[in-house]
Amino acid sequence: MGRTWPNPAVGCVIVSDGRIVGRGWTQAGGRPHAEPMALAQAGNAARGADVYVTLEPCAHHGQTPPCAQALIDAGVGRVVIAISDSDPRVNGLGAQMLRDAGIAVETGVLGDQAFQDHDGFLRRIVMGRPMVTLKIAASFDGRIATGTGESQWITGPKARREVHAMRARHDAVMVGGGTARHDDPSLTVRDLGIAHQPTRVVISRRLDLPLMGQLARTAKEIPLILCHGADADAMLVRTWTDLGATMLECRARGTHLDPDDILAKLGAHGLTRIFCEGGSALAASLIEADLVDQLIGFTAGLTIGAEGLPSVGALGLAKLHEAQRFVLKSTRAIGPDVMCVWTRGSEI
Repeated sequence: MGRTWPNPAVGCVIVSDGRIVGRGWTQAGGRPHAEPMALAQAGNAARGADVYVTLEPCAHHGQTPPCAQALIDAGVGRVVIAISDSDPRVNGLGAQMLRDAGIAVETGVLGDQAFQDHDGFLRRIVMGRPMVTLKIAASFDGRIATGTGESQWITGPKARREVHAMRARHDAVMVGGGTARHDDPSLTVRDLGIAHQPTRVVISRRLDLPLMGQLARTAKEIPLILCHGADADAMLVRTWTDLGATMLECRARGTHLDPDDILAKLGAHGLTRIFCEGGSALAASLIEADLVDQLIGFTAGLTIGAEGLPSVGALGLAKLHEAQRFVLKSTRAIGPDVMCVWTRGSEI
């Protein structure tokens, strides 16, 4: 997860006579795909075997041959597919290729679980945008900083470590320009022994970001995308480009960048899973535009008071029924803090 975009992170297991003979998963960069990796491990044991795969095998020639054809050539006996691939180059065609070759095919096994893993890829294919996870770490009364702006640290080290693991499972980590200016974050995965780093995304209409900060200093080593407006200073656009950042011009909506256009541009860039860490204005814009697919909240056992910075900016709601309600999926203690995971459900 987080290393295969724009391709999906697929898993494949091959079973012969009740014994696993091959395992494979999509490799970094999106290829090789899961099926040929598992077939290579299984070797001749794949003949007549059962294949379990989390997404329909591809049926088209891209940079690699179709995975459906690789399964046919290996002589497998049965293929169990969790969910179909919504990509029009595949949708149903991979399963049909297998059936036409005389291979038994079953679909829809553990589909709900597989959809959770492939949500970002499918959302990008169907809706043109990546899946968005909004993470909020706040005090019991919903504040992310004191009135003076102090925010490190509201939650404990175990919660912060969990957040780093979440970053690693997403294609990109996204923050607003205010967070980048105030916190000077690196937005990297640390202390987990993971070398791979997600792409960093900063939303800043006018590119008024620190040119000597951590993001600028590391832009050539760790991918950095800056979403800016058409009115950003051309000299700043060139400067950030020279520093190594990828620049995406997005249209404005009022005084801010349009979140729908931001996600459409990031989807066109290939991103499938985005982990948003605020701040409050960016969180509000995503919620207001109905673009948050998963909401993860870390709640700490302290209160900061009304003078503190709220976790979500103004939404302009007049009635409770206007507020989007998420579905609670899980709750667990993380050290002294509590983590809750909420989802919007599926529209794909």
